[in-house]
Amino acid sequence: MYIRERRRFVAMSLAAITLGACAETSVRPRQLAGADPARGRDAAERVVCAACHEIPGIAWPRGRMGGSLAGFGGRPLIAGRLPNQPDILVRWVRDAPSLIPGTGMPPQDLSPAEARDVAAFLYTLE
Repeated sequence: MYIRERRRFVAMSLAAITLGACAETSVRPRQLAGADPARGRDAAERVVCAACHEIPGIAWPRGRMGGSLAGFGGRPLIAGRLPNQPDILVRWVRDAPSLIPGTGMPPQDLSPAEARDVAAFLYTLE
């Protein structure tokens, strides 16, 4: 009986540690040096991100295929699969299929600087 209880304790402890490691324990401010959220909002409007996403501050169009970006700045994951970190987000907004082949989000006509600005804008969406 002792061995069974010990195994159960070890299994439960490992599960708790694993789940705890997955959770983001604090919301760190995400800043991109030299990026401008206002320029990012303009770039997001130019490439019509709102055709697929509902984006706070952009009234039209109000897409629903890509999901709402409200609260994006506080999310731990991008597209539910990638760590929400600035360098990954910049790559994602510019060329999502290079990170997740088969994703519904197409590559965007954004320069590297514009992608950084869009990422900075997305981080303002709390």
